Amino acid sequence: MKVLIALGEGGHTKEMIALVDMLGDDLEYAYMVVQDDVVSESKIRRPGRVYHVRRPRDKEHHLLRDVVKTIHGCWQAWRVLRECQPDAVLSTGPSVAVPVCIMARLLGKKVIFVETGSRVTALSTTGRIMYRVANLFFVQWPDLVERYPRAVYAGRLF
Repeated sequence: MKVLIALGEGGHTKEMIALVDMLGDDLEYAYMVVQDDVVSESKIRRPGRVYHVRRPRDKEHHLLRDVVKTIHGCWQAWRVLRECQPDAVLSTGPSVAVPVCIMARLLGKKVIFVETGSRVTALSTTGRIMYRVANLFFVQWPDLVERYPRAVYAGRLF
């Protein structure tokens, strides 16, 4: 089984690397990272092809620019998915996950989303979007299952 891992930055990458370590060597991995994120790429421990994409959203939100960048992100995600041919996409919550997960669903791929552990009482913006998109949606805090009944509580990643 081939899994495309959408890496974010900082804590998102730390969580994903911990999850990939738990999944072990029985899977074939590929990674998608933001092109200017050399730190996340350096954290990868299990081998796999790395695909670079542009950041779909800036810290300073500008609606029109964010929409255009997200559309471009969907195009890039489609290209990565066509080349990589994963069975599933797995992510913990950075904005780079949204375009690739939407495109993966449109292409009939499975989407597995793990809400970041820093979200204790409410979902992140990405989590609110992915709750509707993901085939399997995990949370790391039991209180979130009460508010989001499709979510699966699986405990903390670390």
